Amino acid sequence: MVLGAAVVTWILTIREMDGMDAGPGTDLGGLAWYVGVWVTMMAAMMLPSALPMVLVFSKVSRDRERHRGVYAPTWVFVAGYLVAWTLYGLAAYGLYRLVAWGDPGFLRWNRQGPIAVGVAVALAGVYELTPLKTACLKHCRGPLHFVMHGFRKGVGGGLVMGVEHGLWCVGCCWGLMLVLFALGVMSVLWMAIVAAIVFVEKILPRGIWLSRATAIALIALGCWVAVAPGSVPGLTQPGTHAQGGMADMPGMDGMDK
Repeated sequence: MVLGAAVVTWILTIREMDGMDAGPGTDLGGLAWYVGVWVTMMAAMMLPSALPMVLVFSKVSRDRERHRGVYAPTWVFVAGYLVAWTLYGLAAYGLYRLVAWGDPGFLRWNRQGPIAVGVAVALAGVYELTPLKTACLKHCRGPLHFVMHGFRKGVGGGLVMGVEHGLWCVGCCWGLMLVLFALGVMSVLWMAIVAAIVFVEKILPRGIWLSRATAIALIALGCWVAVAPGSVPGLTQPGTHAQGGMADMPGMDGMDK
């Protein structure tokens, strides 16, 4: 069910975002539209890596129902997980609107925009090396202890557990999502790259050590974007797309003036 939902949401996301990649500073649109797209994106990107936790939760819930009459629906757990990522998305949207309202001219792509994007990507790489990242990643890679010792019964309990696990996941991956926002949140290419990194770190053996390699790669990518953004493969240059980019954020028109 979870993998099926991930496949469907990937298809929907690709169809919805076709031709919308405007690079850094892509206009996020109205709140209702953005939330719908964001939740679909998170389901596509995060559910595959969350599958081990979902499977363990489902098994423990069924076992407890048989032996104790205590049950927490798996779909409620998944919904709670997506609630946590929705909260992250809303915070990012609020920050975007605040920046757009302030109209900081230095963020225009022909000024310090590439440097700002490069710094954001490099900072995400630095976060990969922090103890907090390691602790959150260990939680995401070890679902059994969380489910066995933190199990809550009923629909409300399943929802709370889903939100709690989702917050751990946000702690693990918020930096990687920052990379997505920085390079182009409507880019299917960068979305796929970030989703692959999340999956590798959470699922594959030695994922914690692989996060160190991710850190080096992101720091190098951040420097590359800051110094020579036009040479970065797959990075759409703002202002070259019909939909715009950082130059077309509300309050950032007239980039070339």
